[in-house]
Amino acid sequence: MDKVIVAKDISLSYKEDEIIINKANFSISSGSFVFITGASGSGKSTLLKSLFGAIKPIQGSLIVGGVELNNVTRKKLNFLRRHIGIVFQDYKLIKEWTIEKNIMLPLIINGYEKVVTLNQVETLLKHVRLKHQSGKYPLELSGGEQQRVAMARALSHNPILILADEPTGNLDEYSSQLIWNLLEGASTQLETTVIVVTHHIPSSLNIDYKHYHIEYGQINEVS
Repeated sequence: MDKVIVAKDISLSYKEDEIIINKANFSISSGSFVFITGASGSGKSTLLKSLFGAIKPIQGSLIVGGVELNNVTRKKLNFLRRHIGIVFQDYKLIKEWTIEKNIMLPLIINGYEKVVTLNQVETLLKHVRLKHQSGKYPLELSGGEQQRVAMARALSHNPILILADEPTGNLDEYSSQLIWNLLEGASTQLETTVIVVTHHIPSSLNIDYKHYHIEYGQINEVS
């Protein structure tokens, strides 16, 4: 199985004298479902940011989707990000755009034809149970509904990798279950690699997964 992520002795930091992740080694195979846990402030979100190039390792080697991120060019980074779906804690929806147009964004960036784009968005709106809200704006929706839109947007362009930062942290049970179902479906049906940062691994998930735990700057696989 191909490796979509390979990290060798990577260290991550925002300040030179404050190492958050220290000489970590791990690899993630294509199509894997991976949980990353750890206490608040342990570096979970920092690690996730490094995987889409928001921060660069201060040492070691980090390869994602075949792209070396240590000294990546802007052009190569933009190319990689077009193949990644990201679900943020705070949704990061464009408030001036309708729900439908927010979901379209990755498809527009990737140059999909209009007919394909409209069909894909309609399908995803059905999956997240929001077809009746397509013409509304993010601030007209509840938090759970906004996160479902963010999830649909992350899936819209059939990414090779989905990165989700506490995707169900503040959601109601209904929205949480929808999110987990979508992530599970992306992994099992589309063979998308899914990496989820969370405080709690749901017991309802019906899928094999890997589990990494971060503590004191170390990333350890939990068997």
